[in-house]
Amino acid sequence: MPSFRARLQIGDLLPGHSPEEVMDRAETALAATHNVEAKDLEVVARVPRIVLRFTVPDSTWDSENRAALAAAGRMREGVRDVATTGRLDVLRRDRGRWAPVG
Repeated sequence: MPSFRARLQIGDLLPGHSPEEVMDRAETALAATHNVEAKDLEVVARVPRIVLRFTVPDSTWDSENRAALAAAGRMREGVRDVATTGRLDVLRRDRGRWAPVG
């Protein structure tokens, strides 16, 4: 199965929500349709971002990429209930490295 990463910048928490909810919402939204293999929190240039690695079912290259982009979009929508978001990057594992999808 092809492996993908969704990296989402996180801004401010919305009132009444805790930092832990951000990752919980992201994982729940993604796991509803895909197998989540790993999750991480990174800080790049003082901007936090969550990273979730997931797989999509085997299909054609383009279909797999579209499925990954759609899944990452649903993940972002789930997070927007608890925090503001920034840039969303989707990467695909290809020949031992992570390459941008899109």
